[in-house]
Amino acid sequence: MLEVKDINLFYGAAQALRGVSIAAEPGKVTCVLGRNGVGKTSLLRAMVGQYPISSGAIVFDGSDITGLKPYERARKGIGFVPQGREIFPLLTVEENLKTGFGPLKREDKNIPDDVFSLFPVLQSMLGRRGGDLSGGQQQQLAIGRALVMRPKLLLLDEPTEGIQPSIIKDIGRAISYLRNLGNIAIVLVEQYLDFACELGDSFAVMDRGAVKFTCDRSNLDPAEISRQMAL
Repeated sequence: MLEVKDINLFYGAAQALRGVSIAAEPGKVTCVLGRNGVGKTSLLRAMVGQYPISSGAIVFDGSDITGLKPYERARKGIGFVPQGREIFPLLTVEENLKTGFGPLKREDKNIPDDVFSLFPVLQSMLGRRGGDLSGGQQQQLAIGRALVMRPKLLLLDEPTEGIQPSIIKDIGRAISYLRNLGNIAIVLVEQYLDFACELGDSFAVMDRGAVKFTCDRSNLDPAEISRQMAL
């Protein structure tokens, strides 16, 4: 579904990504791990087209999307849940969800039942402003908004950051459900290692803008991943 091939990204003279290659498959979760400032968010934002890469290629669903704008990538089926949630605080929950209609054809502009079955609290708060929700509820809203787009690829940037444990479990169940559907590829950026190890099928540890360690579930060693993250 997704192939990131040897991409490089610069912010002015500073290099943020160095020859990064990563892949994501439908029905699987690819976890990208690492400390703050190692390039994880830059990688996701390069995937959605917010940051143009200087070299390399991004292939999605068999097509080279390297030169496409973010809205064009969204129309192709790439959903993004950014770090910090980035909901609209003055819009209601329902209005926030409907912002996910943007890339859709008119006949598809409805909120899927899955959104409310995964996050029932959203259905009970449709008229409440997004800014009045707790951090955990806002995170559920941000994921729900991305799911409204019916994504083929879902990118999640540290969805557990600053979230209470009960909501983290809800988010984990939602990711497991989406993976088990078998038709969505998921890229999960995380620092919470236990959460990533519970959900991930393949793992990449980043440092200084490059992938320095990879493994998959068949040879998963959480202690080694933790060591790589700490180096």
